[in-house]
Amino acid sequence: MFSVDSKSDPNPSKPAHRGGVSNSPSPRPGPSSFEPVSATTASASGTSVIGNDLTLLGEKITIISQNKLQVDGHVRGNVHGKQVLITEHGSVVGMVCAERIEVRGAVRGAIRAVSVTLHASAQVEGDIMNQTLAISEGANFDGRVRRSNDTAELMPVLDPEAIASAEYSSDAMV
Repeated sequence: MFSVDSKSDPNPSKPAHRGGVSNSPSPRPGPSSFEPVSATTASASGTSVIGNDLTLLGEKITIISQNKLQVDGHVRGNVHGKQVLITEHGSVVGMVCAERIEVRGAVRGAIRAVSVTLHASAQVEGDIMNQTLAISEGANFDGRVRRSNDTAELMPVLDPEAIASAEYSSDAMV
């Protein structure tokens, strides 16, 4: 997340570009403790945001966030984070792994987390492995669900070197 320091900004009256994140409040308040964040609270809360004007494409892309990650844009690759929120306008084509995942947008691929919540606007096509799963009425889900009692099996890998070596070893087997 980039921010502009008003002391170094030569044009302080001009608003700073915030990577497609709106400063307006969330249009869908709900009981969830993981609400979409505005640009002003993103840096303070340790939330990384993939803005709605951003699309990430490529072979074997993996996005890793050590804290919270909010996906407002489109990702074609894997997403790993401590907590992941895919907003109504966001989508992921690939695996999503986190301790906690909330889906309001679209996912086409496997989801693996200790806690998974599919909100009414969610569109999910893929298998879910979890300990706790909540699916709101209206959510569209096509896949299989597997419950795991082993929390370690569900924890995301947040070490880039470990992910790279796992990808390398799977490529060597092909």
